[in-house]
Amino acid sequence: MDVATAVIWMAAGLVLMLLEVAAPGVFLMWLGLAALGTGLVVQAAEPGFAVQVVVFAAFAAVTIALGLRLRRSRPAAHLNTPSSGLVGREAVALAFHGRTGRVRVGDSDWNARLASDAEAPPPQSVLRVVGVDGTTLVVGPA
Repeated sequence: MDVATAVIWMAAGLVLMLLEVAAPGVFLMWLGLAALGTGLVVQAAEPGFAVQVVVFAAFAAVTIALGLRLRRSRPAAHLNTPSSGLVGREAVALAFHGRTGRVRVGDSDWNARLASDAEAPPPQSVLRVVGVDGTTLVVGPA
């Protein structure tokens, strides 16, 4: 049994995974997993060097494809956008002059614009945030 070669593959896999922690990019992790898998195959079957390279390439292709698939499956379109935390929240009207004014959401005051179907609210009335346009909230009836 060629334990030394298997240990080298596994050590290389662990080093690649540690490098991923130091320089994140979610790419070295997949190569590290491929090297760990190759080390397990080498330990179990003792293939020649050419076969080891082919096994590593196959594992690398599979793990990278898996990583890309996982990356695409996560919706990231609404992460950390102004509308992600404000749309749907209640707002209290402070003052409106025509279609523009100020509202309070939580402990912050915001510039606001009325949605097309809304009428000018009296002060202290409760509204609902229906959209965000830059730093202006679009509000409508609650």
